[in-house]
Amino acid sequence: MATGAVVVGTGFGARVHVPALRNAGFDVVAMVGRDAERTGRRAERLGVPRACTSLAEALALPGVEVVSVASPPASHAELAVEAAEAGRHIVCEKPFAIDSQEARRMRDAAAGAGVVALVGHEFRFAEDRATVRDAIAAGLVGVPRLFSHLSSTPLLANPSAPTPEWWFDLARGGGWLGASGSHLVDQVRSWLGDFAEVSAALSIVSDRSGVAEDTFTVRFTTTAEVAGIVQQSAGCWGPAVGITRVAGPAGTIWTDDRGAWFASGEEERRLEPGDGIRLPPPPDASDDPRHRFTHIELAPFTRLCEVLADLIADRPPRSPVAPATFDDGVAEMLVLDAVRQSAAGGGLSVTVPSA
Repeated sequence: MATGAVVVGTGFGARVHVPALRNAGFDVVAMVGRDAERTGRRAERLGVPRACTSLAEALALPGVEVVSVASPPASHAELAVEAAEAGRHIVCEKPFAIDSQEARRMRDAAAGAGVVALVGHEFRFAEDRATVRDAIAAGLVGVPRLFSHLSSTPLLANPSAPTPEWWFDLARGGGWLGASGSHLVDQVRSWLGDFAEVSAALSIVSDRSGVAEDTFTVRFTTTAEVAGIVQQSAGCWGPAVGITRVAGPAGTIWTDDRGAWFASGEEERRLEPGDGIRLPPPPDASDDPRHRFTHIELAPFTRLCEVLADLIADRPPRSPVAPATFDDGVAEMLVLDAVRQSAAGGGLSVTVPSA
């Protein structure tokens, strides 16, 4: 009998969490949303049998063992703690929480309940990122010394483009730092270890004012003395561009829209994914603006849900990539807190505390 799951959130939850959980063998028995009519409409469209307006209502349904939290960030702590105290396993979207204080409360509740609790950092399972992780761990570049990431996209360049109402509300977890920077923080941590110190700026490039940032620039060092720089903007008109590099004395690894690559004084070659890293074929790219990223997100999120199922069943995970746990969620929020503190202080150096 399939494990029952409920999805909280009718946006990304409907678009990615529901199909990913189903792909991984879960039975999605309910969706939870604040708007009863919209939740019912989307549940019906997806073939989810129940639409609920509270998590408590969904938890009362028979067979529910997993809660998937895909609601706005300001609601994550309350929902995750409620799910943990009810003894349910959890996968919670990023940004994990509003701040590290909330994140610790979530982690402690899950640990106290003894439930499996993962963060929705599906891109750990993306083929290029997992391939680079393995290459760094194997010593391909030697001891890593430098990390750099530069990217821009016009996603938020148009101020009149429709976005969820909380996206530019800092008090509700909005801003590009949480939306995308959280993924980059997790990427650095899973490749190179913990952050030691940051110096940062948060800014608005698009024609907006008085709202949360659409751009961030972060200089950092890790506890292993890797120097890094990250700059990303969602407010730049023109084609989306991006490149990530990790360099050491033996060579350089980088990722771009073609895959993962390695170069040294002797060679330049593409890096191929190792055993267990290949993902199922993604869906075709869609012309529907609501699904502009589904073909990128669904396959790795399906693998995340497969690993969740394995951990719940206490069997070896089918992926060699470790998922992000609530411990990682706390570490992530400590970095984001330090970035915001640095930016508020004009870019001062801020030490990142240990989780």
